[in-house]
This record gives sequence, C-alpha cells and structure tokens, in this order.
Amino acid sequence: MILICYDGSADSKAAVEHAGELFSGQPATVLTVWQPFVEALAHMPSGFGMAPGEIDYEAIDTATRQSAEKQAAEGAKLAREAGLDAQPKIREQQTTTADAILAEADVLNASAILMGSRGLTGLKSLFLGSVSHVVLQHADRTVLVVPSPDIATARKRQRHK
Repeated sequence: MILICYDGSADSKAAVEHAGELFSGQPATVLTVWQPFVEALAHMPSGFGMAPGEIDYEAIDTATRQSAEKQAAEGAKLAREAGLDAQPKIREQQTTTADAILAEADVLNASAILMGSRGLTGLKSLFLGSVSHVVLQHADRTVLVVPSPDIATARKRQRHK
C-alpha cells in the first residue's frame, strides 16, 4: 500500500503523477488531512477576540471535512488515471499534519509515503516549518518528496547559473 498525501496543490499533483510512474497498478490511499476549526483557532493569537457562541464550529468543521473529502476524491481520481488502484481517505489533524500523515501510514502499514514539496527555502522554511521535512525526519518507512514542475524547473535553473 502506497500513501499519497494530497492537498490539491501542484506539488501534490506532481506526487500523484510520480506515484503512478513508479508504482503503476499498486494499491494506494490518497490522504487529505483536515484541521478542525477549534484546532486552528487554538493557534491564533487570542483567538482573534472571538467569544464562545459567536461562531458555529460544527458548521465550519462540517464544511471543512466535506471539502477534504472532495479533495481526497479528486486526488484518488488522478491516481487512478495515473495507473494506481487508489482510494480516497481523510484524516482529522489532532496535533500536526505530519503526525496525521505518519499515523495514517501506520494504520495502513504503508510501504511508502509520497508527498509534494512546497519548495520553501531559507527563512520561509525556518519560520513556516515543513510538513515534508518533519515526515522525513520521523518516518520509519520510505518517503518520496516530489517537487512540482515549476519548483523543479526553478531549482534546475538555479543549479545551472
């Protein structure tokens, strides 16, 4: 079983394409991680002054979960078109996105995790952190990080200056 992380970005689409090239015909799970609103709010300074009862958390979470389901289904469709036997899956983020990915890999007993790279460097990477970096540092299985075509082209140009 291959676990493909999918968030709809060009990077994650590139990961799906590469997974199809490398693992054609193999079973795959396309995972989209979603974050409950309360978790997102907990990471905002002072919750932006929102008082309890002002926001319908359940409605926001329902919409967020449905969006994640749609995104995972889109990723699974792309994976099937790329030659994989893919199924969509969503997972609620309890702590971090990286932890959710690693936990799902454990549940599935995935032989590999494929994910896109946002291409962050320097200060952006330091301050924003990198899901792929954390997954690479903590995984106990193969992890392939695939740059989007735009990122790959930019990196190639940079090397050849």
